[in-house]
Order: sequence, then structure tokens, then C-alpha cells
Amino acid sequence: MNKLEILQSRLSGIADCGIIEDDINRRYFTGMKSSAGTLVVFPEKSYLLIDFRYIEKARSTVKDCEVMLNNSGTAGTCKTVAELMDRHGAKSYALDDFTCTLENFKTYKKALGERKPVADSRFGKLIREIRSVKTADEIEKMIRAQRVAEAGLEHMMGFIRPGRTEKEIQLELDYYMLSHGAEALSFDTIARAGSNTSLPHGVPGDKRVESGEFVLMDFGAVVEGYHSDMTRTVCVGRPSDEMKKVYEIVLRAQEAAIAGLKAGITGANFDAIARNIIEAEGYGDCFGHSLGHGVGMEIHEEPYGTPRNPQPLPEGAVETIEPGIYLEGRFGVRIEDFAVVEKDGCKNLTLAPKELICL
Repeated sequence: MNKLEILQSRLSGIADCGIIEDDINRRYFTGMKSSAGTLVVFPEKSYLLIDFRYIEKARSTVKDCEVMLNNSGTAGTCKTVAELMDRHGAKSYALDDFTCTLENFKTYKKALGERKPVADSRFGKLIREIRSVKTADEIEKMIRAQRVAEAGLEHMMGFIRPGRTEKEIQLELDYYMLSHGAEALSFDTIARAGSNTSLPHGVPGDKRVESGEFVLMDFGAVVEGYHSDMTRTVCVGRPSDEMKKVYEIVLRAQEAAIAGLKAGITGANFDAIARNIIEAEGYGDCFGHSLGHGVGMEIHEEPYGTPRNPQPLPEGAVETIEPGIYLEGRFGVRIEDFAVVEKDGCKNLTLAPKELICL
């Protein structure tokens, strides 16, 4: 079954009709990128309601549902949804509560009259459960995105030197990825140097790189709507013994987590593999974020490798592995790969070297 057929087959028991409006989920299930439109899903059939700007493209590219012209805005959408529900004998409908605004919910509730809204999260959770298991085609796109990012990292090894600012490093890396196959950036590239590397998600600024400092880069590329994500920490010049020690602890924690990543391990137990190593070395308070998250059409999506996730990671998920140690006001280290969760292990999609690079 294709993605939309899977959603249709699992809709029963939640509602007679599911309504999807956000751009990412609409693109995921129809394969078409657009800034507007509504996907209406019934167990037996689905419909894409879309305006004149996209109607020609939709009719030629969307194959798994009926495309219908809708030029009447929200009022026209609600009227068509009501007609379709009557056609299918649907009495209840579910909105994706992860993305639907309260205003839109009120609009549908008023317009659809006695048709009953489902007031829980099951439909939204179902969408994310389906999205968390990647197809071979999705993985191939993420691999292509990762190769763009890795080429960018290799390019940066010849660019980073004392005197470069964080902002210059960010802009150079961004330009390289966008000019070598990325349709967009996965997120705002992080490039920090020296004591600023202790800020896990700091914003690049005018700080200039000095000899003997770490440079931390967290970045990714987007190819055909799918993201990559990686972090590398390099040293400009000669690192101190403590810098080398911390780097080796983070690397050891990351490699252990990769070795332990497999289908069925809970998000909490996955996180604990790396966290236990860092805590045993006395740096537990310096690792304040989770070990990983899912990646796909969004840079952060299900499933999450966090102490708060008791759910097992499914086979086919793509998960980041990104432990870090951050010593406030001094320096920080993070190393991040991402991998496909498999039945008895995982397949690392990241080929970039991880040993400490000194420029």
C-alpha cells in the first residue's frame, strides 16, 4: 500500500473522515508541494481540495486521490467537506490537533453542524506514526541530502582558520550546500567557536576563531523535501588535554549508542546508553539535551530518543545520535550522525569522519 492507502486503512476506529491542512503532511501523503490545500480522507477514498494556482500541477502529479478545484477559501472548503461527508455517509471527522489552529477548529465545528468532531489526538498521532517509518525512497532522499552536507563539511576544512568569524563560517557552509544540490537548509546552521561552543544551539556571531579553539558546526541539507542532520566539532590548532578527553568521551558515548540502536529499544533506553557513559565520567550535568530525534520531512519528528520516551523505536525510523558535553563559558563538544533503525541494529547514513580533526 502507498502512504495514503495506509492512512485510509487505519482511519476506521478514529473517525469516519480525516482532514489534513498543513503543508508538510499534505505533501507527505499526496507527493505535491503547495502552500495551500486540504486533504480529505475517508477509508475508501481521499480528495485533495486545491485552488487555481495549483490545480494544473495537482491534476498532473497527484495520483492517489481525486483532485477538486476549490477557489472559495475556507467557506468553500467547509462546504465541500460537508458534501463529501454526506456522500460517504460520514458522521464524524478528525482534525490533526498537532497542526490545526483553534480558529480553524471552531470554523469547521460551526460549518459542519451536527457532524461530530473527534476531540482527541489519535488522528494526529496516527499521521506521525506512519511518517516515522521511512520508505526506501525517503531514505534515498535523505542519503542524497546527507552527501551534500558532507561535501560541505569537507569544503569547510579548507576554509576554517584563525581569524574567521562564526558568521563567515555559517555563510560559507550555507552557500556551499545551496550551490551544490540542496534545495534548502535543514535549519539555521549553527557555527560556534571557542567558549561559544558551550551553547548547544547558539546563534553565529562576530566571534573570531583563535588557535587552540573548538569550532562546532550543526547543519543539514534538504533534497526533495527530506532533511539531513549532522554535527561535527573540530579544533583549530592544538587542543588541550581536557579538550581531547571530553571529545573522546563524547565519541565513545556516540559509538556505543550507535551500536545499541535497533528496533524495539525504547527512546529512554536508547538515550541512556550514551548518557550513562557521560555520567560515569563525571559530566552528566553537562549533557542537558536528549540523545536523538527522528528526521524526515521535518528536522525534528517522531520518534525521540529521550529519557521521557518509554515507547519502542520502530524499524524503519531514521534517528539522530548526538551526545554532547558543554562546559559553561569554556567549550563544548557534540558529535552527531543519523541512522536507519533496523531489526537487529542500524545503518548509519553518515560517512563523515568522527576522529578529532585538528586544522
